[in-house]
Amino acid sequence: MPDTVLTAEHLTKVFTSGKKSYTAVDDVSFAVKKGKCLGIVGESGSGKSTIAKLITRLLDTSDGTITLLGEDITHVKGKKLREAYQKMQMVFQMPGESFDPRRTLGDGIGESLSNLGLGRQEIRKKVEELLITCGLTPEFAFRYPHEVSGGQCQRAAIARALAVDPELLICDEATSSLDVTVQGQIIRLLSELKDSRNLSFIFISHDIALVQLFCDEVLVLYQGRVTEMGTPDEIINHPKTDYTRRLIDSVL
Repeated sequence: MPDTVLTAEHLTKVFTSGKKSYTAVDDVSFAVKKGKCLGIVGESGSGKSTIAKLITRLLDTSDGTITLLGEDITHVKGKKLREAYQKMQMVFQMPGESFDPRRTLGDGIGESLSNLGLGRQEIRKKVEELLITCGLTPEFAFRYPHEVSGGQCQRAAIARALAVDPELLICDEATSSLDVTVQGQIIRLLSELKDSRNLSFIFISHDIALVQLFCDEVLVLYQGRVTEMGTPDEIINHPKTDYTRRLIDSVL
């Protein structure tokens, strides 16, 4: 098993509209180690979510390469992309986006298991186990997204992401729509999963205080470029740029 789960090299994304072009991600490189969490911080519009979409192939790169567990996935499509999604999953900012509002949480969590060919009883058992792992009772399998709180829905969304037993979870502002108390609970859950499953994470946030709680390494983005990189303590205690200082001052 490779020590490095994901590598991004010289990642670039240019959006073009008519004669105008805009570089959202500008020559960004990083690696995520097995069982570690890389935090990506920056203000709105700094390119954080675009990086998440490039890694998960929701957007095509303009330049650069993405390697997942030793395999180049920069341009994969179809079957190869589905195989990549068994190794990495995403947890979104708005928990409800992970679920079809007309179907139960249990249906949503079990969907990928059904796609893998598991039987109904096996899926039901696995869904119960995943709900318990994520701090919910099995009864939540029968609830609809609108019947649960934001924090409960995000726990179910994490259970859904874990269903295929991925190596990497990409959390794109996964706590920013939740109140402060619930944010702390979700961070504790993610930390437990990181330790118990040796899971790797990319944790995207504008809140450097949350990143300090959870991440092993931090990449600071400004206008699509990496301005500095280091441990959370290095970044917070010895920021190299005024931009990073402002980010720190806004939350600490």
